Amino acid sequence: MEITILVLVAAVLAVAVVVIYNRLVRLRNAIANAFAQIDVQLKRRYDLIPNLVETARKYLQHERDTLEAVTAARNQASAAATTARRDPGAAAAMAALGTAEGALGSALGRLMVVAEAYPELKADQTMRELSEELTSTENRVGFARQAYNDAVLDFNDGAGQFPANVVAGVFGLGPAAMLQSTRTDEERQAPRVQF
Repeated sequence: MEITILVLVAAVLAVAVVVIYNRLVRLRNAIANAFAQIDVQLKRRYDLIPNLVETARKYLQHERDTLEAVTAARNQASAAATTARRDPGAAAAMAALGTAEGALGSALGRLMVVAEAYPELKADQTMRELSEELTSTENRVGFARQAYNDAVLDFNDGAGQFPANVVAGVFGLGPAAMLQSTRTDEERQAPRVQF
C-alpha cells in the first residue's frame, strides 16, 4: 500500500513538473514570437532608411556627415537586431539593441532637422512618402515592443512564482530581459514652454 502511495505521489509530481515546464516553454516561445514581430518592423525600418538617405543625398550634398551617420547607425542597429534575433530575451542582446536603436533614432532625428532647412527636399514627393512610411513603421515598432515586453512580463511572472521557479531553475530558464525604450532621458523630458 505504501509503495502505491509513493508511486502515486511521484506520478503527480512528475505530471506537475511536465505541466509547469510546458507552460514555461510556451511563455518563452511567446517571447520569441513577440520579438519576431519587432524584427519584422525593424527590418522594414532598415529597408526604408537607405531609400530615405538616397533621396536626401541629391539635395544635401554638403551634409555628408549627417547622411553617413544615419547609414552607420542603421548598420549598427541592424547588426544588433541580428544578434538579438539569435536569443530574444537575453539581457546583453536587448541592451545592445536598445542602444543601437537609440543611436539610429538620434541620427534620423538629425536628418529630419537638416531636411527641414531645405524646402525643395521637404517638397519632394518621394521624401514625403518615405517620411510617412518611416513614421508609420516607428509606430508599429512601438506596438511590437509593447507586445514583446508584455510577453517577457508574463514569462518572468510565471517563472518567478512557486513552484514554477523551482522547475525554471532546474531547467535553466532564467528571467528574460525587457526591451528598454530607445529614447534618452533628454528626449523623455516634457518640452518647456516659455513666454
